[in-house]
Amino acid sequence: MVVTSTATVESNNDRKSELLAIDRSKAGIKGLVDAGLAKLPRVFVHDHLNLEIKSGPPDANVEIPVIDLGAVDDATRRAEIINEIRNACQKWGFFQAVNHGIPVTTLEEMINGIRRFNEQEPEAKEELYSRDESKKVTFNTKIDMSQALTAYWRDTLTCVMAPHTPAPEELPAACRDIMLDYTNNVMNLGLTLFELISEALGLNPNHLKDIGCAEGLYVMGHYYPACPEPELTMGTGIHTDSGFLTVLLQDQTGGLQVLHDNQWIDVTPIPGALIINLGDLLQLITNDKFISVYHRVLAKNVGPRISIASFFRTYIQPENALRMYGPIKELLSDENPPLYRETNVVDYFKFKHIKGVEGTSALAHFKL
Repeated sequence: MVVTSTATVESNNDRKSELLAIDRSKAGIKGLVDAGLAKLPRVFVHDHLNLEIKSGPPDANVEIPVIDLGAVDDATRRAEIINEIRNACQKWGFFQAVNHGIPVTTLEEMINGIRRFNEQEPEAKEELYSRDESKKVTFNTKIDMSQALTAYWRDTLTCVMAPHTPAPEELPAACRDIMLDYTNNVMNLGLTLFELISEALGLNPNHLKDIGCAEGLYVMGHYYPACPEPELTMGTGIHTDSGFLTVLLQDQTGGLQVLHDNQWIDVTPIPGALIINLGDLLQLITNDKFISVYHRVLAKNVGPRISIASFFRTYIQPENALRMYGPIKELLSDENPPLYRETNVVDYFKFKHIKGVEGTSALAHFKL
């Protein structure tokens, strides 16, 4: 890939050519680093953003809630957990879950599996390199071709694991067994979380499951190599998640930040914890009772940082494509009328894709 470092202004065609060159190499960010990259190509430089936007030192005691899910079957403790989840979903849209039932050894092996996949010989990854969203398993570098024409400092293995699990041979050998084991655990945890969130809304425990929130699981294993100029780029740009709920496993490197009260708050890694956050569609169906908030991942000069984001959402499954979602009727009243029109996931994701991901939420488009 040829980069003209002296150019101060690039046309969109130049940027597109550079982005396409990254794709043609099929080597990902790790390939650039392994080749000795010392200065970021222009397409990675986010000069259209102020990376310090709404930033500042938070109060020392401000951190996202940590919720202990142990003893969730005890009636007294369950009521306490539901109250803690309600507060977190109303005020933060994020919490860290401990004692969630997934063994630490499973979490560690999942992180190791994504590391193995990314650090194997390039030829083994190249065969999966694709942007074809109809495929259940793909590998690529995060690129925004919509408006910003920007690349991000991460490589991602994407696996659509539910409702129709890929055949084992479709999954990379480097992480095949643990991907199946880990996502089975995440699906079970998701059922519990949707029950608790339903109860936190004052609904029947099965309400969110019954309307399909727990059916689809879209898993993205992220690999963020150490970056030579981390202050110029982003690992993941400012965004909200699109689906219903995200379960995030991260290593101990750090870098994830959540926007809370106009402050970027570091999500400090807790060994054995999982990060839970709400997506836009959950905010829509709860009529803003629970919130989906902006977050980002900083690039760092140490690494690799590894994380696995498991998104509960319906997306490419044709049997669910036209299912309509709007504010839950049981949450509405004369004093709390619907704030959003109904939409289906096809229209929602199509709009989100056209709009672009970074710094935007698609929810405003669906407001009444």
